[in-house]
Amino acid sequence: MRQVILYTDEDGYWTAECPSLPGCISQGDTKEEAIANITDAIRAYTEALTMAGEAIPPDSMSHQIVVVAA
Repeated sequence: MRQVILYTDEDGYWTAECPSLPGCISQGDTKEEAIANITDAIRAYTEALTMAGEAIPPDSMSHQIVVVAA
């Protein structure tokens, strides 16, 4: 299980990042497509690490919502 950050970019595409796997980023035309694409990217990333004999980093991210008054 991995935590993923989802957001839209300036062109309206959904971007998905997995912070616990540096550089593991994907996107999609819809939120659902971005989630499917980042799931595939996470799978490929961890398989590549395993094949290279490297350790898979733990998912150690926590989150907090911060409200900033205007």
